[in-house]
Amino acid sequence: MTVKLAGAPAPGTPHDTDVAIVGAGPVGTFLAIILGRQGKKVTLIERWSSAYGRPRAVTYDHEIARILAVLGIDSENDPAISYHDELYYWRNAAGENIQIVDWQSTSASGWRVRYWFNQPDLEMRFTGIADTCPTVTQIRGYEAVELAQDAEGATLTLRRNPVEAPGSTEIRAIRAKYVVGADGANSLIREALGIENEDRGYFFDWLILDMIPHGDYQVSPAQWQLCDPRRPTTIVPGGPGRRRWEYMVLPHESPEEIAREENVWKLLEPWGLTSANATLERSAVYRFQARWAKVWNKGRCALVGDAAHLMPPFAGEGMCAGIRDAFALGWRLNAILDGKLDPSVLDSYTTERKEHAKHYINFSQELGKIICISDPEQAAERDRRMKAELEARGHKPLPTDICQLGPGAWCEDTAHAGELSVQGIVEANGKRDRFDQAIGFGWMVLGLDRDPAAVLAPDQIAQLEFLGGRTVRIGTPGADCDAVDIEATYARWLNGIGATYVLLRPDFYVAATATSAQALRRSFDEVMARIHIRDAQAEARLAVA
Repeated sequence: MTVKLAGAPAPGTPHDTDVAIVGAGPVGTFLAIILGRQGKKVTLIERWSSAYGRPRAVTYDHEIARILAVLGIDSENDPAISYHDELYYWRNAAGENIQIVDWQSTSASGWRVRYWFNQPDLEMRFTGIADTCPTVTQIRGYEAVELAQDAEGATLTLRRNPVEAPGSTEIRAIRAKYVVGADGANSLIREALGIENEDRGYFFDWLILDMIPHGDYQVSPAQWQLCDPRRPTTIVPGGPGRRRWEYMVLPHESPEEIAREENVWKLLEPWGLTSANATLERSAVYRFQARWAKVWNKGRCALVGDAAHLMPPFAGEGMCAGIRDAFALGWRLNAILDGKLDPSVLDSYTTERKEHAKHYINFSQELGKIICISDPEQAAERDRRMKAELEARGHKPLPTDICQLGPGAWCEDTAHAGELSVQGIVEANGKRDRFDQAIGFGWMVLGLDRDPAAVLAPDQIAQLEFLGGRTVRIGTPGADCDAVDIEATYARWLNGIGATYVLLRPDFYVAATATSAQALRRSFDEVMARIHIRDAQAEARLAVA
């Protein structure tokens, strides 16, 4: 693929679409939905005519469950999604615990720490939702071969996928206001933009086996890690009715040889699975890598998902990071296309999301250093050290970590800013539910037993309304408020950090917290400047003119 900056279309060339998204996997399709539901004209381009029907990602965390709820997908009550009220155990070759991670609790954001799913099912769900958006057009069986961008838009040249249509010379062009590369690890869009990767040089080959046991197959614990130097192994669910085994390919082994079906069944013998009582759905060797793109937006183009980053799967955060990318990019593009934010807000997409993804890449690498030990002496030393650390803390499970965004559209000097917001059960609008489902999401200013609308300046209220935002007063039962804090979740949270007000972003992240009306007004102005909000009154006058 090539990029053309010269010979761009003439000024004023009509746009065929608002956003062209290259890659219709879960990340690209999710972004199409987020844009399409706000009436944006989206063209979703996929090089394959049919969806890939084999499992890949199998788990997501509480933040993704919260995001999926925006689409009406309830991870707690969905036949395609499962969860296990169990801890996540890491055990050595002798069966002793060397680490315990809390995958059992409900997170502060209101959803369980960990869920399990089958990716083809989720992709089918996303595609079905995208089909209901009248402004989303899907073009399948075509690949991007050329990209030209200028000050007013970008033009993609597509050709019929030669693998599916040998000898075809069919070419078509799409003119878009913005282009997003959701086209995977070998991203053509990233290559066309000349964006380099920061590569951590992390390479391990693992055999991934996706199994469908016949009948009721139980294993306890449901999710655990075998840190045996003879064969490091991951044993986890694969969604309802499915199981996954991941085996490290040892240094002296051939990836092609270990993936042969007869060898696969030998590996599964200790777990009671045979070709007679289980179906091998997928056997594939993957090379785990750790890298990220140095820049995630360039001109009118941006990257999401594997096109922007790759991480080892040990933390279960690969697809999660991609969905976060799409959600973070989606609210920015929606606001830019609505004329509410300046396109320069895309720069904060890179600075925020890159650092966030790097955290999980580094975290996954550290986990890999523990797991991927094939030397018996090194494994024995690891076991000794980790058992001592586990004993020292009384075998208490490690909580899931809290990750902060990189610098961007939030106030670094306020408590909890740049982190995912706490969410509790509230009573509002005649129903009792999680805040997001009872109130909604978007730009919001929350006040604990205070009315934010009474303390924000008139021009700030106008800016909030310009962004489609609102103020919400949260109070105790019986109080005069917009939402009742049923379980005192917000009271505990805000009193714990000494705050009275919270400014929330459309992606559920905290833009700022404030202890006083004066601090709220100051932080509000800072965030509006950081997102490059346009002048609401000037935009209204321009629209009339």
